[in-house]
Amino acid sequence: MSEIVNLSYGRRDSRQPCTGSAAIGARHIQAVLLTGGFLCCYAMRVCMSVSIVDMTDTKKPGHYDWDEKDQNLVISSFFWGYVLTQIPGGMVAQHWGARRLFGTAVGMCGVLTLALPIVSKLGGLSLTIASRVGAGLCQGVVPPILHTLLAKWVPLQERGLFTSFVYSGGWIGNVIAMQSSGLLCGSSLGWPSSFYFWGTIAVLWSLAWYCFGRESPAEHPSIAPDEKLYIESSLGIIETSEPVSTPWKSILSSVPVWALLITQWTQTWGFWLLLSKIPTYMGKVLKYDIQSNGFMSSLPYLTAWLVSFPVSISTDWAIRNGKMSVRTSRKLCNSFGMFVPALALVGLCFVEGEGQQTLAVLILVLSVASNIAIYCGHHVNHMDLSGNFAGPIMGFTNAAANLSSIIAPLVHSAMVPDAENVHQWNKIFLLTAGLYVLGALTFLIFGSTQVQKWNDPTNIKKNKHFSDLPIMPETFKEKKTEEKIER
Repeated sequence: MSEIVNLSYGRRDSRQPCTGSAAIGARHIQAVLLTGGFLCCYAMRVCMSVSIVDMTDTKKPGHYDWDEKDQNLVISSFFWGYVLTQIPGGMVAQHWGARRLFGTAVGMCGVLTLALPIVSKLGGLSLTIASRVGAGLCQGVVPPILHTLLAKWVPLQERGLFTSFVYSGGWIGNVIAMQSSGLLCGSSLGWPSSFYFWGTIAVLWSLAWYCFGRESPAEHPSIAPDEKLYIESSLGIIETSEPVSTPWKSILSSVPVWALLITQWTQTWGFWLLLSKIPTYMGKVLKYDIQSNGFMSSLPYLTAWLVSFPVSISTDWAIRNGKMSVRTSRKLCNSFGMFVPALALVGLCFVEGEGQQTLAVLILVLSVASNIAIYCGHHVNHMDLSGNFAGPIMGFTNAAANLSSIIAPLVHSAMVPDAENVHQWNKIFLLTAGLYVLGALTFLIFGSTQVQKWNDPTNIKKNKHFSDLPIMPETFKEKKTEEKIER
């Protein structure tokens, strides 16, 4: 597999274009496919959070006699496998090819999801946990794969929009999965139907990806030449067949990488705690039935998905037109995406429960929807630091961050032994708010958007810049050719 080599050393050519030649190009098609794959991934995770409420409902015949601790083990077990394949996933994607690994991982996860109802009936709690660990192993490779592919396909000027669009596929996946799982669980088909439905969708998507997904512009058979030149010139990359080794020593000693890791860890804690426990909060504290639970639990994520578009479009516009530097944009978006949710969760502690259902839902909507801004903040920062090694860096930081996904449900079990006690919920909300604040401050103080020196995997001399690349067509030159994007 060919590797990407960045020749810019933190500089961007003043001649780079602002737009592609067509309203919809090959990069847009790839983004839609990536979004669909990520949607399937989240749907297969989240359907368990809703279905387990119905699986353990004592009023239903044939229910599972799992207490709150057992249920949290089932939910957290997905992440036992998920964290193990993050770093290997980034390295394999770097050398074997992200495209093939992506299709294989999602397809295998789809098969495991299809089999879960049968597995759980045959083996009970133990095999259910084993199945979820397997699904986590499959999905652990996905975040580094997405970052690897986005780093190859997305020009700097469009990075916020494309990254938000692709990763918000997970959020809309939450919405669709929560609503569909609630309806399917409440139907005559019962909870197994939610796993059958989403497992089938994932397998079908993997087939479509193998047909239409591509590794990079250089490997796309029908991409327009000017679009290919636009992407590669904007990123300052060429393709080389030389093997590239990941500079782990430099990555592990980089202060901006560790700042990114801490920020990602705290945000992931809040994200997954809310995602996995909102259905329980809706059912036990706010007293919504299973059909209403799915809809109300998904409402914050639907709002977040809608908010992602104006946020990402406006930040890319500000960067492209010189209104805001990349550094300011990343830190502003990240601060908004973590301070506001923290304040909202503190406010949720003043809600008493069933008698204030509407207020509680509105606060949850504010907390989750505002958090979407992190995709234009720290979440895209891996590509800022190193376009060549965005995948391995994402694997490293996301593996560490998702340890919190394992810990959060277990801490919830310890802090909220009685799921109907609203005061116990307030403790976990305050802890999560504090972690959000810690992450936001860490990125503000120690975060960076400078391309790191170790991004260059070759020994190309530093005086070799974009003058070595082909001259861009006249139609792609910026109106102000001397204007540079400020880092």
